[in-house]
Amino acid sequence: MVRTRSAAAALAEAGFVRLNGKHVTAPGHLVRVGDVVTLALDRAVKVVRVEGFCEKRGDAPAARAIYRDLTTGSGTRACMRADVSAKVSARIGR
Repeated sequence: MVRTRSAAAALAEAGFVRLNGKHVTAPGHLVRVGDVVTLALDRAVKVVRVEGFCEKRGDAPAARAIYRDLTTGSGTRACMRADVSAKVSARIGR
């Protein structure tokens, strides 16, 4: 999804994150097991359900074990407008 916590925070602050269908703009918003997180990424929308949390930072396979990908392959969910990446970059100062 995103590689760093700062990139995740920038997505939230820019308004590209939803938690259970509601926009989240605060990076420190509380997330619980069972919550559905929707991320508007560069050219795709990613929908995941939180399955658990890690006590400490781990590798990518460990991270993938704590969420379930709900994203479908349909064009409406998997594709985004090409300018989303530019908007995010502009909002986070890249």
